[in-house]
Amino acid sequence: MPATAKTKYRIGSISKMFTGVMVMQLVEEGKLTLGTTLNKFYPQVPNAAKINIGMMLDHHSSLHNFTNDPTFMTYMLAPQTHEQMLGRIAAMKSDFEPGSKAQYSNTNFVLLSYIIEKITNKTYPELVRQRVVNKIGLKDTYYGVKTNTANNEALSYTYEGKWKKFMETDMSIPTGAGSIVSTPADLDKFIEALFAGKLVKSTTLELMKTIKEGYGLAMLPLKGKNSYGHGGAIDAYRSELAYFPEQKLAISYISNGGGYDPSKIMQGVFSICFNEAYNIPNFAEVKGLDKYIGVYASKQIPIKITITKDAGTLLAQATGQSALSLDASKTADTFEFESAGIIMEFRPDKGEFTLKQGGGEYVFVREEK
Repeated sequence: MPATAKTKYRIGSISKMFTGVMVMQLVEEGKLTLGTTLNKFYPQVPNAAKINIGMMLDHHSSLHNFTNDPTFMTYMLAPQTHEQMLGRIAAMKSDFEPGSKAQYSNTNFVLLSYIIEKITNKTYPELVRQRVVNKIGLKDTYYGVKTNTANNEALSYTYEGKWKKFMETDMSIPTGAGSIVSTPADLDKFIEALFAGKLVKSTTLELMKTIKEGYGLAMLPLKGKNSYGHGGAIDAYRSELAYFPEQKLAISYISNGGGYDPSKIMQGVFSICFNEAYNIPNFAEVKGLDKYIGVYASKQIPIKITITKDAGTLLAQATGQSALSLDASKTADTFEFESAGIIMEFRPDKGEFTLKQGGGEYVFVREEK
């Protein structure tokens, strides 16, 4: 279905900004402090007496990120109760001494959403509606449930030679870490309202903007120190939100499929808005792909990669994994899968390519037919 300005998407971790705002509202109301320790609410969590609300907001808590746990994939599609999630969180060991360093963790904001429910005796969906949505007049923002296309909600997709519907995380799981559905227009309105003092006091906003090892309280510095916001990723949705206080400029972007890095799109928009040099990427169909096709193996790592094509798109599929749609680079015979940091440099005359990812370089040679 064609997307419109009213199409709604899952926004992933941008939801953390909504949760952070509500936490800070409760701090302003004297119902919570940044120094309040986690053991007041959930003493069963490791190091709960050493972890405070401030550490959870700026990712200094040491709480292990539950979405990185191998068991996450076994339950992510089914409804989960708070008790089930708390049991898993309590069973995970701390990653470091609380407060000693920063490490991003969705666990922080799941627990923060549970805490504000406890304090207010209201559900997270009710709190989002009352404390943010209704307060600033957002029309297309709410706590998500199963995606409903009849309500103009977009499903998410991956491209594997053809578009394939992606699985849906059950929204009972991410709660305050990633459960909100919205539109780019509503996200702009939200962050404009936040910086205009319509959601928290100016002194509270200054606290939220204080950056410690790359993290503020429920927000991140973007494009140096000139802007603030957050990114999001859930299922195959990708989202970005940024606000430039000096220019009073809000920019947001959401996609529900594709392999092109959203942060690159945002950087392009930033450049255009500030009259900086920017070259529009070339997405034209690439010709002459047959010379790359084949099954390749490496002596360095025990996987094979099959290279195929679909129309003008080159596809790469590693053993036991889904096919990835590769984008042509400006450099000849080089292709990329931006969101995973993969670069493949082909040498078709030799029947080989070098795979670059995460600082490693691996040579793959085409097998004889």
